[in-house]
Amino acid sequence: MKQEDTHVHVKICGLTREEDALAAAEAGADLLGMVLYPQNPRYVTPERAAAMVQAVRDAGYTRVRLVAVTLNAPRYLLDLLLRDVGVDLVQLHGDEAPVILSDYAGRAYKALRPTSEEELDLDAPWFLDSAPKEGPRLLLDAGGLDHGDVGHLAAWKVARRLIRRYPVLVSGGLTPDNVADVIRALRPWGVDVTDGVEQGPGRKDWAKMRAFVQRVREAAGE
Repeated sequence: MKQEDTHVHVKICGLTREEDALAAAEAGADLLGMVLYPQNPRYVTPERAAAMVQAVRDAGYTRVRLVAVTLNAPRYLLDLLLRDVGVDLVQLHGDEAPVILSDYAGRAYKALRPTSEEELDLDAPWFLDSAPKEGPRLLLDAGGLDHGDVGHLAAWKVARRLIRRYPVLVSGGLTPDNVADVIRALRPWGVDVTDGVEQGPGRKDWAKMRAFVQRVREAAGE
């Protein structure tokens, strides 16, 4: 099997400091996420986000994609993030209208949190062919991960169904200790981690980031 067929992308999210963004890129993360929602404890201003983007680019990490996580952001902010801040993608984490995704086709993807298969509408506009060509179609937030019982959660049943059809980022409760089990169970396009690699909100633990990426690579290569 080709390497690109087994590669599981790693998104490290909730970055608030340039040094942590650089450490995440050095650890091998494929995507770096910054939260642009003021009520979130990991919120960064557009100016701080731009500084992190610039630091990553200046360090030569040209293939790492920068992601702005938003929640019901107005269009002017999405435009500013993509044009002036310099992020590659915006993650829509609220109840945005489907037209937003189509208007930002190729530069935006939707975060969903269905808790049952009944809630999952595969004919919804989010599943139209408007996702980034080299990025995820969806982020599935399956919070409440039970470390020892991954396969029995309703959220993972939904995840399996989505992953068969789309490139999906899986998030929710991931840590260096359980991410390998999730990859073996689901084989997603990618995994997304925030507090599972932190010392505290917005302050990353560099050793945990390295361990997380290493365990993803090991599990993906099995």
